Amino acid sequence: MNEKTCAACDCELDATAIQVRIGTGVVEVCCDECARKLREAAAEKAS
Repeated sequence: MNEKTCAACDCELDATAIQVRIGTGVVEVCCDECARKLREAAAEKAS
């Protein structure tokens, strides 16, 4: 079985996963809060 996990918190992803573009890649997260955290971390890294 190929299980996917959230890029931010490692929770299991289901049909409600959210795709987030980080730089030139796309990752999947479990919720809006994790999407926000990844976007903020990417913005800080780019600064």
